[in-house]
Amino acid sequence: MSLYSAGVEYGIHCLLFLVGHGGDSREASVRDLAELQGVPLDYLAKIFTKLAKAKLVVATEGVRGGFKLARPADEITLLDIVNAIDGQKLIFDCREIRGRCALFEGSAPEWALDGRCAVHGAMMTAQKRMEDALAQTTIIDLARKVGRKAPPEFSGQVDDWLTDRREKKTSATSEHSIAVTDITD
Repeated sequence: MSLYSAGVEYGIHCLLFLVGHGGDSREASVRDLAELQGVPLDYLAKIFTKLAKAKLVVATEGVRGGFKLARPADEITLLDIVNAIDGQKLIFDCREIRGRCALFEGSAPEWALDGRCAVHGAMMTAQKRMEDALAQTTIIDLARKVGRKAPPEFSGQVDDWLTDRREKKTSATSEHSIAVTDITD
């Protein structure tokens, strides 16, 4: 079982697609991002509601509207995304079993319960390190890694795909407007 939901993975991947060439923000609809990546639209819409509430993305208006990054990609960390989508999660829930040892016969000695549980302390250190690593990694960091791995033309292909989708929406809306005008004339 994973600590973070699939929504975190979907959200991070979507924000990567919103980072355009050179780190500029791209605009895309949730529908287009869902189709581009083969992820469930309804679930992705809920994720984007959380990302918008956390001020990581902003909605754009109009027929060709969608979402874009709310701030520069070098200012959005993985921890920001994780917390926006899944909230702050503890990786460990101490049950204080240190005092239940059978040798204590139901009455744990003071030394066994003194101070913080060593296991709990170790797990909280691990959580802190994980959160620090997530806080030090930004969307632009990941976008650059993907950019180094992907062929040079990939970013342009994504731009073209998203532009084509927006243009189809615009022409569909224009055709609908013309048809309505013809009916009312």
